[in-house]
Amino acid sequence: MMDQLSFVQKNQDRIHNVENSFGPSGKPLSQPGRVLIGEGRLMKQSRRGPQPKVFFLFNDVLVYGSIILNGRWHKKQQIIPLEDIQLEDLEDGVGMRNQWLIRTPRKSFYVAASSYEEKRAWIEHMEDCQTKLLQSSDRRPSSTFAVTWIPDQASAICMRCSDKFSMTQRRHHCRKCGFVVCRACSKNRAVIEHIHPTKCLRVCTMCHLSLSRTDAEAQEVSRLRGDSTEKIGSDEDEVDGSSEEEEAEEQMEDHDPSRWMDAWSPYVYLKPEHVRPLT
Repeated sequence: MMDQLSFVQKNQDRIHNVENSFGPSGKPLSQPGRVLIGEGRLMKQSRRGPQPKVFFLFNDVLVYGSIILNGRWHKKQQIIPLEDIQLEDLEDGVGMRNQWLIRTPRKSFYVAASSYEEKRAWIEHMEDCQTKLLQSSDRRPSSTFAVTWIPDQASAICMRCSDKFSMTQRRHHCRKCGFVVCRACSKNRAVIEHIHPTKCLRVCTMCHLSLSRTDAEAQEVSRLRGDSTEKIGSDEDEVDGSSEEEEAEEQMEDHDPSRWMDAWSPYVYLKPEHVRPLT
């Protein structure tokens, strides 16, 4: 009984510390039955290249954010339910070793660990937590996932019209296909329901045409069936459809990632008996 009470108290203290590290902008993480399983630092592939991020694995969610003040504080907190995650192991790439792909309905991205052993620990513990969560609850795994964005440096030209990028011709990303495109080729907006059910997001001309055809076919089916439902939003409903997270991806990180490239934080697996408490 005393051991169980000690476990609960230590777990709550650790979760509280994670909450505090994100400051007032972070969302509360303490919930009945939630357990902090492990934590560590991974390199996350962003549109401008690998960036260091801190990750916290709980028994029901994965939390990550940007690192500030030498790792003592974090910002841009993201919370992903484990049932929404699909993992794919990958071979080493030119720029990232020990990498794997994390797919979610709203955003998919590549991450890399400092060693193969840490990579395997992350993947195995995430899959184990997800399996136990799905077996012990009525939650269902996601079946639709967002595409990964092609990094900025992967293309010097628009991947639709082939115009060359420059200081005035900025890069943008289509939320549907992930291609790097110019402003002229990404003026359209469309609802992509698995990313956001109502918000109009930036899409390229080709994807917009494809989505428009799909919507038209769906509306025709509804008309024939006598349904009265209409499309929730349109391109005119919202001029700027970017969410806060997407806007953040459009901007350069406010720290120099080269300072962190060798400052890996080992993955710490907090065993059920908490034999390795955090300091």
